[in-house]
Amino acid sequence: MNVLDKVLTLRPTSVVARLGNASRLPVLNPRELLKALEGVPAALPCLPMPVRPMLPGLLAAARGEDAVVGVMCPHPLADRGAAARFVVAVQQAAEADGHARPVFLQAGPVRVSKAEPETLSQLQDGVFRLVDAGFSLVSLDVSRLPVDAAVEAVRRLSGAVVERELSLEVSLPATDEGAELDGARALLAGLRGLGMHFLRVPAATLGEEEPDVQFLRSLVELAGQYGTGVAVGEAGRRSVRALPTYVAAGVRKVDCSTPFERLALAAYPEAVRASLEQKAEKAGLGAGELLSVLGEQLAPLGAPEASRLEALTFTEASEVLASLGATRTGWKSMLFLAKHRGD
Repeated sequence: MNVLDKVLTLRPTSVVARLGNASRLPVLNPRELLKALEGVPAALPCLPMPVRPMLPGLLAAARGEDAVVGVMCPHPLADRGAAARFVVAVQQAAEADGHARPVFLQAGPVRVSKAEPETLSQLQDGVFRLVDAGFSLVSLDVSRLPVDAAVEAVRRLSGAVVERELSLEVSLPATDEGAELDGARALLAGLRGLGMHFLRVPAATLGEEEPDVQFLRSLVELAGQYGTGVAVGEAGRRSVRALPTYVAAGVRKVDCSTPFERLALAAYPEAVRASLEQKAEKAGLGAGELLSVLGEQLAPLGAPEASRLEALTFTEASEVLASLGATRTGWKSMLFLAKHRGD
């Protein structure tokens, strides 16, 4: 068996069931990638693709940088088929170009706004669909819930994720300003033994231009005591200059969304952008986030616009991957996993 063949044996069973046995795309569990990159000054990059023409550019950047990369699915659970369509789109784009570097697929963050039984029951069904669709990481956003309710919600919603031994990410719960570390400690203690792999903190909480490094390092140290890594979400709102700071502080994963949402919005005519901005304001979302949700319903981009968007995505993704230290992590991680896959 060559290196790729050995790495393919590590794909989660739900991923193989979705991609098919003939697929040669190494969609892996981020947990495996963290093991492979232990001690490497890098964070796993996770990027959203609001519209499909961006996918080839992102994957080409990962190949050019020889980088591990995550692709984030932004679609809400209300669209029952969106998650499966997203995974198929990634597979088609990757296999069309013979992509053979590690990829992980992130579902969410899934917003959990209430801990009521009826709400959790509906979300539980939705999370099961995400697992069944082939995602290797599920992210739960419980930032609107107090700690006790957040713990209860995560324990109920994570059943399918834990059962399939996939990666689980949970956001910081709602706390008073200045009490974030206490909230994190209570959440981690309440979820001890569940197999939570990432504790997610929004970049806005840290201050993106000049991140609160002391707080971030304290959070990394605290999470490490529970065998959990820290992930920074919604990074890059103003610039990507803060990304190396996250890596230096010990962050294990970074979701860098805004630069790619901006690129996607700019590819559409002004009238479409204006309409999206109006709808987004009413829905309490960013225009780029709404585009991620409604992209399939809009008229397809013309060939020149799609080609330009692909090229711009390549350039932006290459910069983000390099800023997160992900350059040359692709083959390195594959060699490690091929050698240690039986451990």
